[in-house]
This record gives sequence, C-alpha cells and structure tokens, in this order.
Amino acid sequence: MALRHVLVSVLIPLLLNTSQGSLVKINDGGYEDIVFAINPDVKEDIRIVEAIQEMVKEATSYLFQATKKRLYIKSVKILIPSSWTPSNIYIKPGTETYNTADIIITNPYLKYGYDPYTLQYGRCGEPGRYIHLTPNFLLDNSLLSVYGPRGRVLVHEWAHLRWGVYDEYNEETPYYIAGNSKVEATRCSLDILGTNILKIGECHGENCPTKACHFDAATGLYEEGCVFVPYDTRQFAQDSIMYSQALSTVTDFCDADTHNPEAPNLQNRMCNYRSTWDVIKDSTDIISSPARPDLSLPVPSFTLLQYRDRVITLVLDVSGSMMLNDRIRRLHQAADIFLTQIIETSTYIAIVEFSTSASVISPLERINDQQREILKSLIPSSATDEGTNICSGIVTGLEVNKNLHDSAQGTEIVLLTDGEDNYDTRLCFPNITASGAVIHVVALGPYAEKELENIAAMTGGQQFAVLDNLDTNGIIDAFSRILPIDGQELQQSIQLESTSLNLKPRTCLNGTIFIDSTVGNDTSFMVTWQTAMPNIKLQDPKGVMYTEAQFSSDVTSKLSRLQLPGTAERGGWDYRLCNSLTTNQVIGITVTSKAADENVPPILTNCHMNSNTNKFPNPMVIYASVSQGLLPVTGAKVTAMIESESGNSVITELLDNGAGVDLSKNDGIYSRYFTSFTANGRYSLKVRVIGEDKKSRLTLPRSRVLYMPGYINNDKVILNPPRPTISDDDLQVNFGAFSRTASGGSFVVSNVPSDVQPDIHKPEKISDLDAKLVQFRTVLSWTATGDDLDQGQASKYELRMSSDPKKIRDHFETCALVNTASLIPQPAGFEEKFIFTPENITIGNGTFLYYAIVAIDKAGQKSDRSNIAQCIFYNVPPPSRTTPPPSRTTPPPSHTTPPNPPPTRQEQTTTKTLITSAFSIRPKDTNGLSIIAITAIVCSSIIVVCIIVCLVICIVACKKNKGHRV
Repeated sequence: MALRHVLVSVLIPLLLNTSQGSLVKINDGGYEDIVFAINPDVKEDIRIVEAIQEMVKEATSYLFQATKKRLYIKSVKILIPSSWTPSNIYIKPGTETYNTADIIITNPYLKYGYDPYTLQYGRCGEPGRYIHLTPNFLLDNSLLSVYGPRGRVLVHEWAHLRWGVYDEYNEETPYYIAGNSKVEATRCSLDILGTNILKIGECHGENCPTKACHFDAATGLYEEGCVFVPYDTRQFAQDSIMYSQALSTVTDFCDADTHNPEAPNLQNRMCNYRSTWDVIKDSTDIISSPARPDLSLPVPSFTLLQYRDRVITLVLDVSGSMMLNDRIRRLHQAADIFLTQIIETSTYIAIVEFSTSASVISPLERINDQQREILKSLIPSSATDEGTNICSGIVTGLEVNKNLHDSAQGTEIVLLTDGEDNYDTRLCFPNITASGAVIHVVALGPYAEKELENIAAMTGGQQFAVLDNLDTNGIIDAFSRILPIDGQELQQSIQLESTSLNLKPRTCLNGTIFIDSTVGNDTSFMVTWQTAMPNIKLQDPKGVMYTEAQFSSDVTSKLSRLQLPGTAERGGWDYRLCNSLTTNQVIGITVTSKAADENVPPILTNCHMNSNTNKFPNPMVIYASVSQGLLPVTGAKVTAMIESESGNSVITELLDNGAGVDLSKNDGIYSRYFTSFTANGRYSLKVRVIGEDKKSRLTLPRSRVLYMPGYINNDKVILNPPRPTISDDDLQVNFGAFSRTASGGSFVVSNVPSDVQPDIHKPEKISDLDAKLVQFRTVLSWTATGDDLDQGQASKYELRMSSDPKKIRDHFETCALVNTASLIPQPAGFEEKFIFTPENITIGNGTFLYYAIVAIDKAGQKSDRSNIAQCIFYNVPPPSRTTPPPSRTTPPPSHTTPPNPPPTRQEQTTTKTLITSAFSIRPKDTNGLSIIAITAIVCSSIIVVCIIVCLVICIVACKKNKGHRV
C-alpha cells in the first residue's frame, strides 16, 4: 500500500505536466519548479539573476489576475552556468537541465534584436517548447517602453508555452477591412483605442514628425509604413494580453464577449476563431485550480543551481537474451562510439553491467584521450545465461554516481536493456525519485520492460526504442542523442550520417556526406560490420581517396575508424562500402563532427513526436526543427522514418509549408501527421536532413512579442526607436550543402486493432486559404490537403461564399455554393489556385465576399471548415498630391472608414460564367481597377461633352432655319 502511494505521488505531477520535457507542477494553484536556464555563452552578470527574480515577482500577481484568481507562481529554479564564479548559495542541480528548461536566457545569433518569443509550433491548446529571453531584455530598462513591464511579458509568453494560444496581432497583416467597411488594426479587443500614423522624419525624444495615414488605392488599406499607435492613457479595455500586455489597463485575456473573430491573426486561424480565454479555461491547469479570490499571494521562492562536473554511468544489460539478434555486438559498437566520439572531454564516466545481479566494470573516471581507450576496452562483449534484474543495475549505477560528490543528484544513467524484468521494476522507483538523477533508457527489442518509459518520464530522461532490425543503427543513434545538459553546443558531437544495410555478396552501400561551413572539427568516419571488414572507398571533395588501409580497425567492436586531423575539407564526401564475403552481412557508416568555429554555432537538428504515448485511432504529429544558434533554417529536405517493434517502417517527407498541421511557412519547423499504426507497442523515430547548396537560409523566429511602435500621451505622439533590423543578405548565409541525422526517441501506442480498419481519418483542415481580387475576378489559393489528414489526395472540394462573415463562420452549410466541378484536387502539399467570377450576385464597389472551403475524401468524409478568406470589390481613389505639413497632434482615430469612391457611369454587372484558369497572375496586380475606373470617368465625360456639343449645334441650326422661313 505504501508503494502505491509513492507511485501516485510520482505520476500525478506527470499527468499535470503539459509542457513536453518540463517538470513544472501545480500545487493548490501555484506553479512549482519553473526552470530558468542561463546559457554558458552569456557573460557573467549577477544582475541577470536579480532581474529574473524581479520579473517573476511582478508576473505572479499579473498571472493571478489574468487567470481570474486561479494560478500564480510559487517557486522557481535558476540554472547558473558552470563558467560563472561558484558561490556557496548555489546548490547542485537535480533533474533540471538546460535542454528541458522552461525559459532560456541566451544571446541572439546575428543580433536580430531582443524580442522575447516562445518556440511554439503545436496545434491549438498544445504547449510550446521553451521561452527565449535575452540578457539585454532583462537589463535594458529602455526596452520597457517597447515591450511593457517584464512580468507582463512573461505572462504573455507563458500563455504560449503552457496553454498553446497564439498572438492576436499580425505584423505581416497589420490592417484589415472589417465587415462594417472600416479599416481596423489587427488586434483584440477592438476597444483598444489609438491612431494610425506615418513617421516622416527622424525622432528625437518627443519630437517625432508624423502625419495621418492615407489609403492605398490598390488595397483599400492604409499605405505602407502606417502603424497603429495606442493611447497610453484614456484606455478602458482590459482584455488584450495576447495583443499588448504593455498597456497599463490590460489585465485579462480576450474572452467570448470581447474576442475579435474578424482579425487576420494566428489565434483565429489556429483555434477556429475561439478567444484565447476559451482555450485557456479548457486547460488542465485551469480545470484543476478553482478560483481563490481571498488568497493572499505568497512571494515566489527562488533556488539557484549551478552545474558542476557531468557524471554518467552506463548501465548495460548482459543477460542471456542479449545474445539474440546480434544485440551484444551492436551494444559494443554503440558504446565504443559513445565513449570515443560523443561524450565531452572532462566528463566522469563509469560502466556497470547487470543480469540477475550487477557489477561495476569501471568506477568513475574523468574522460580524456587516454581514458577513452581504456574504457572502450572494458565494454562488455559477451552475455551471461542469467535473467534480468533492472533494479539491480539502476541501484548499483546510482551508488557509483554517489562516489564523486556523496550524492547522485544531478548525475545521469544511460540504461540499456532488452528483457522483461524477472523482478518488479517498480520496487526501485522510490530510490530513483529520491536520488535526483536523470535516467535515459534504451529499450532494445520487442520484449524490453514496459516500465522503462515511466523511469525516463519521472526523471526527465530521454527514451529510445531500438528494434532488432539489423540494418539500422538504432543503438548508435540513441547513444548519439545523449546531449550535453548545460547547453554547450560547441562541445556537442553532431551526427552527420548514420545508416546501415544488409548487403548481399559483392554489393555495396553508397552515399554522400556533406560537411558544411558550420562543422568540420574532430570529424570521424566510422564503418561498422557484422562479420568481416568491408572494402572501403571514401573520397573527399578534392578527390583524395581513403581506403580501409587508412582506417584503424577493432575486431572486437567490428568497427573501422578514420579520424581526420584539424578541420575536414568542406563539401561532399562520397563513400562506397562493399561486402566482399560470399554471404550477407550488415554494413553501416556513422559520421560525427563538431563546430568548426567557436564564434559560429553549428546547424542542429532535433525531432520528436507531439506525445510520448498515444491511443489508436488518434493521429500523432512528427516535428523536426533545423536551426543555427536558435535561428530557424528553412529550405531543407527533411525525411522521417518511423519503425514499429515488428520491424515495419514508414518513410515520409516532413513539410514546412504552413499548411495542415504545420503552423507557419518557412519557420524552420518541418512536420507531418503519422497514422500508420500496425500494432501495439513501441515505435522509434529518426530524421534525415539534407540542405542543398544556396537553397537553405536563415529566418527570424516567429511569434515574437509585439514591438510597440509608440504611444500617444497627452495628445502627443511618442515613438519608440525602430526595431533593430537584419537584412535579407544577413539571413542568406551560404552554409554550403549540409547533412544531418537525429534520433527522435520513441513513443508507445495502444488500442491498435488487429483487423483492417475502415477509412477513419477525414482530410485535414485547410488553414491557408487566401483570396485576392484581379479585375473583378476572385483568385483563391491554398495548399492541397489529403485524403487521410495530410496524406494522399482528397476527392473533391466544397467551396462556399457569403457576404456575412458570421454566417460563413458559424453556418457554413447554408452559404452559397460555388461551382468547383472542374477543380480536381492535387496531392497533399501542392499549391492550389482557383480563379472565378462569383455567380448570381450583384457586384459593385464596396462589395464584401467571404470564402471558406472543405475537402472531401473518397468515403465522403469532410474536413473541418477552412479559415475564412475575405475579398473586397473596392477601389480607393489615389490620395491627394498635397502633402500636409508634419504634425505632432493626434491623427484621426483608428476606426476609420475609407472615403467613398467617386461615382462612375460604369454599370454594375451580374455574371453567370464560371472561369477557371491555370495561368499565373501577379498577386499585387490590382491597380487595373483604378485604371478602369479612371478610364470610365474620362470616357463618360467625353461622351457627355460630345452630346452637349451636338445639342448646341442642333439648336443653333434650328434657329437659323426658323429665321429663313417666309
């Protein structure tokens, strides 16, 4: 009974933990153990720690108010880099690591500014990955006028991270025309008051010459450069945290009463036009925390942690089952590569082996070049005929880790096992949780203990599943993902290639590895084999050839290695590995390298599923990020491979196209649904990334906090300095071609039926529908969805339109149907374009039409309704040529209706012809409407003048005729 209570106390925080990797808990409405981590590259400055503490104290009361007196911050842990001066007030971390921190403090790469942001790319309501703050944001008080109080900013970002809501502004679409024909700034709520201004000179304090914005004749919106500036005072709205927490009156999230469903922002697109509070109140955090209006908020507590020595013990299974399927050889190869190539110098390493009992093969030793070779020689190379006692191995590993600092807290264990435990694995759960150690688990084969995932989850460790499919490098890939825990990217060994193949006699494994400009130091080519060393040919970009003669070989590990001195030659390295035997054997290659320049972060790849567990038929989502120094890398080709315990594998390309499950186009996050579940059990994920020369580039992070352009105070426009900009040339970095591979760990699926299932999944919702007007014809574009979510090809589309945005949003089925009989859906991921003239509707200047679309699969299942696209048949006259003098008075209010277009004699037309076309039209080619209107006016004027002239001539002629009558 006591053990059961222990397990409940362990698992409840895990169930409440919504941020993947985070160990945050909620206790009576108070968030505990929020982790801030300072990157080791940040220059030592104790003011950063003090600023974090002040920010959190400020945030807790704001959070309590915003959540309607439910949630607040109870405790925070701050990870101090080991490079900072030690202090007796710093204690040793436990399971807290830089890689799993909730908020990271690090400098921006390429100096793109100080905007706080959250790495968030999940679906509506799903948590983000981490919040990024910069040291300057925390220390520079001049930024307070730009972002607002830091505690408020933290709450804004916490809403992204914890509850999966989105921003209610849109810097790419700052204005839109509302259904009432008014031009509005994209915001929520509309009750935020302000003006629209255009800066016309340099600002010096309050001396900022501005003018009122004119309308753009082509769009009906304000001209380029126009910005919405809110009043600093005289605001009455309280609901706008995801628009601008900087305003002093704003204390709440927009709810159903104040939400602006017409705004073209990400919150509406991703959350089906629901308000931010509607999403937040459905979260586990809110549901589990009733309102406590009488609570006297406690001051948050702070714990300062500092990294010390990294301590890892390999706990390796050598039970009888490890002799099956060549497991012990594969273990030996992976441990060899881990000890010689992966683990950082100066780390303390020990080795423990276990079966029914455990023994220490090597105590903790600090890694250096000589010690690597000694430890490599101690790796187990044979198995016993005994059973499996996992707790014996774990407890022994924890005892070994205690020997360095009298505590296992903050140490790590890498546990590899292939068998069902002959004992109760849960018996050592109290030891595990009390130790404060992080345990990474590698489950080898289909019968590995089912409790392994719980061990990884309760300690913040990583989990991997490795199959008995010999032509995969599963164990090597798993060991390669045991990354530095303190954020030291430059110390990290990066996997450029990892592949293997069961080769027939006299056949070869061929490929190319690309070494780009961000890596090249400590590069190692490692060839693994099953029976005998293959014939090796490796050619560098300059044509220099390496063969097996240049490789050093180890017959025990069955591994040949070529270690390149200095920095490897940049470019493509071609390899050819041939099986010289008369029987089949598995041959593989793994290539690792490190950063080439201490001032240039390397390109990194990370991947994971949206959840570690799943029940059929719920789909899962594969995510992969490609980045350099936290800047996203776009334009790469990313392929994911998922394998089940039975050996079935699915290969799919991940997309960064802003459609379906992918949040934003070209944001360096590549994603795809996964639904090909063949059986219950563990599945493993691995991705391969290829970047072609001059096709990949950097981009700025999305969802950055709104950079407030300024305020209006006492009728004076006070503008902030412009946001720091980075040129397109800076982002167009030429890395050269690059290649990366990475393991994404494992996940467990249950409830998979044994029989064939009917068509379960409907097409994924279209989320990027866009409408443009070209000479009174509507041009719709979107990304094709699939038959099953984002896989395959839909059968047909159903397109509807309405002049009422609320009707098409809430009653799509009753809106007018557009004839799409000639439109055949393309495969998922392709761009669709449909050009037509609306039928049976009178169109004139000022006509608003709203469109939405659904996809239908072969079984007749319909996708959810798409986002709503607006098309306005409107032509604003060009602005006056007279430029008003600079003004520092209050410009016109924001709720502005564009001036009515001048009357023309052009007839309003009603058409009944559907037009489809495959030719391309320039999206911005809408000035033709202005030309048509002007031409019509001129022609009408000429006709009127001609008629008048003719009438005058006739009248004069008639009078003359009357004068000549007798």
